[in-house]
Amino acid sequence: MQLQSLTGRSEQLARQVAALLGFSIPISTALDSVLLALVAALWLAGGDLRRKLAIVATNPVALAALALFGMLVVGLFYGTHYPGDGLRHLGKYVDLLFIPIFVTLFQDARMREIALRWFCAAMILTFAVAEMTMLGMLENNPVLLRAAEFPGAFKMSIAHGLLSAFAAFVFALLAQREPQLPQRLLFAVLALVAVKNVLVVAVSRTAYLVLAVLALYFFFTLFRKRGLVIAGLLMGAVFAVVYGGSEVFRERVDTVFVESGESRSQWPSRESVTIRLEWYQRSLDIVLGHPLLGTGTGSFPRAYAEAIKDKKSVSTTNPHNEYLLIAVQTGLAGLVLLLHLFWQQLRMSARLATPVETQLARGLVLTIAIGCLFNSLLLDHTEGLLFAWLTGLLFAGLQSDGEQRTVNSER
Repeated sequence: MQLQSLTGRSEQLARQVAALLGFSIPISTALDSVLLALVAALWLAGGDLRRKLAIVATNPVALAALALFGMLVVGLFYGTHYPGDGLRHLGKYVDLLFIPIFVTLFQDARMREIALRWFCAAMILTFAVAEMTMLGMLENNPVLLRAAEFPGAFKMSIAHGLLSAFAAFVFALLAQREPQLPQRLLFAVLALVAVKNVLVVAVSRTAYLVLAVLALYFFFTLFRKRGLVIAGLLMGAVFAVVYGGSEVFRERVDTVFVESGESRSQWPSRESVTIRLEWYQRSLDIVLGHPLLGTGTGSFPRAYAEAIKDKKSVSTTNPHNEYLLIAVQTGLAGLVLLLHLFWQQLRMSARLATPVETQLARGLVLTIAIGCLFNSLLLDHTEGLLFAWLTGLLFAGLQSDGEQRTVNSER
């Protein structure tokens, strides 16, 4: 009896700690690491592994995540890489292993709601800190020092922008769902604040694109084809206003065209569009040389260095494209498994417990899939963990075909 009580308390505490990750992911990498270690330890201490494995075995999204991680493990045993790079890079993808764990911990709808509230609270705090920074209130603050030239909150520009873009989508969905007018207005205002953070605070062109796609999808879910026209008109108006009123936004948009001319320069900057395109081309050449299984997990730094040997090229340890990074390391086999994970999320999203969770799951895939075109998001801590946490949380509510038919008949 004492053992059952102990395992029960461990399981309950694991759920609460997993929910708390919603607050820590946008704010603290160090706290993330502590909470993940606690989740793993408490999940194991909770026992009942047979039931947990049975849940995972019937969840296609969890199985797809395990398959991708398994391919990365296999990639350790072939190819060439610098000493230590194999395990170091594999460790950056370990968040994929937490997707099945989160799936078992977020079976309760109430716990999923609590976890999303934690994420919303963290983003509200993020927006408050960013606003105070822009006003110069934190320049000499001994606790939370922020420079005026970097008005973000807790994360760098790309992560801040992507978190804000997804938060805008979350708050818009909550406003749509909320029946009470005061709360609906509050969520709508928070969505607009998140949009402001993407366009004015973050200096991330990736976030601009993600926000535009999420806006198109949101209005499409509301008004179908008419929603695309409405979204297009709104985005055009917002673009015109922000482009004319924000020097930061205008500079980031203009540099796309300015930097395209740097191909004529012998030494373009590392941040230029031209350099990104060169990284993509060189990475693609490596993939074409090792198409099936790639050059091994953690091999990209060495493979790329060898590919540009005796060439006047800017070196990199990261192609800033997750699809190419996976393909270089694990070939078409790994790339197919990554796309399979995204596909399973889209395919299974219709079977989630609520319409909001369905839309959140699809918005998450859009956010990460688009972001991975220009950044190695699964390799990055914040974006990779956010993807794993939300995937496990949302697809924990996956229902069987029979359950889904019953829910649909009641709606």
